[in-house]
Amino acid sequence: MLMEGQCQINMDTLNQKPHKTSLNNLFEFENYIGKEVGLTSWVEMPQEKINSFAEVTEDMQWIHIDPKRAEIESPYKKTVAHGFLMLSMISKIIFDVCHFSDVKIGINYGLDRVRFPSATKSGDFYRARVTLVEFQKIKMGAKYKLKVVFELKDQDKPACIAEVLFLAYNS
Repeated sequence: MLMEGQCQINMDTLNQKPHKTSLNNLFEFENYIGKEVGLTSWVEMPQEKINSFAEVTEDMQWIHIDPKRAEIESPYKKTVAHGFLMLSMISKIIFDVCHFSDVKIGINYGLDRVRFPSATKSGDFYRARVTLVEFQKIKMGAKYKLKVVFELKDQDKPACIAEVLFLAYNS
């Protein structure tokens, strides 16, 4: 049984091709509420990226940076990426899957919900599935919420599920 905030990956969609949403007008995005707006390609999570993130954030726990110790002591038998490393990939993901010709600037506004149902191990492949949850016109643009689900290749549970808020200005 899955807990609140978790979801199970539909294995039938594993071979689905990446896609993105490109619009000339930001306000057209409102028509996509409840729809998937993008899916990234599979990307590997290399140990080098985990090490770099650990260094920058000063989170040097052995479970992230010590493969030998992780093999012996960790329940995952490998090092794992920081949950916040996965979250930090969201900006790039959104640029990859959503494009609005008339937007001059986009800003991260915040997070509503974040869960990490499964660990992303070094060497795992992940991709992100993005759905538009909410859209609201604001002065000079829009505020919108996206649900980002980080799927892990050959695993039932996603690495991360996050509801992310963005501001986009088109004038």
